[in-house]
Amino acid sequence: MSDKRKPTPPKSATSKYQPSATSSRTTYVLAGAAVIIVAALVIGGVIWNTQRDSGGVDDAVLSENAALIIGAPAAPQTIDVFEDFMCPVCREFEQQSGASITKAINDGTLRVRYHMLTFLDEQSSSGDYSSRAAGAAQCVGSGEDKEVFLKFHSALFADQPSEGGSSDLSNADLARIAGEQGASDATQKCIADGAKVDEAKQAAEQSQTQLAKATGGQVGTPTVLSGGQPVDGIMSGTGWLDQLLADKG
Repeated sequence: MSDKRKPTPPKSATSKYQPSATSSRTTYVLAGAAVIIVAALVIGGVIWNTQRDSGGVDDAVLSENAALIIGAPAAPQTIDVFEDFMCPVCREFEQQSGASITKAINDGTLRVRYHMLTFLDEQSSSGDYSSRAAGAAQCVGSGEDKEVFLKFHSALFADQPSEGGSSDLSNADLARIAGEQGASDATQKCIADGAKVDEAKQAAEQSQTQLAKATGGQVGTPTVLSGGQPVDGIMSGTGWLDQLLADKG
């Protein structure tokens, strides 16, 4: 399986497909006709960011806007992991690499900055599931230890709603799942109240901007950055992680 379903970039201004001035970055208008195409660019966890920025990745911004940073500060390798809780390929990534990432963190060889993006909100039944789940992760990240966060992170992918499905998880559901992973009453209340949803949205926007800088405008999940550069082969087993750790060994 390829890393992500990569979309064809938006065509130039001479093309019949052009960005709509009033649309989102993933909506395109067929020139000369009132036909709106809500791009397949979003389906499967990939969008094309038309507002490219050729500047370099700002490591400080990535650090400030991570949902949680896990691992020893002195770990020889630091990676940025970009996911969306609605992204089905992210679920596959978690099933494939989650245990190996956790082991490397516990071994002291890896430090991970998790970035929970929210661009798949519209693919959820409620229209805001990605944002609410990201807010829940912020609550857990700020109120609990790394073990609870990692368990909650894995549990949300295990209980992932279907893209375009008829239902998703309520805030009460998210709080219950957090409690099942060991989160305190205070953290569960934070989730149930949606206390960190706005914060999570702002962090996601900042993280997405940095990801676009690293990838030349293509924003997809899952993506892993090492040293501000995309890591290849992340959906082809755990060899990508073995190689990163060997390079820093």
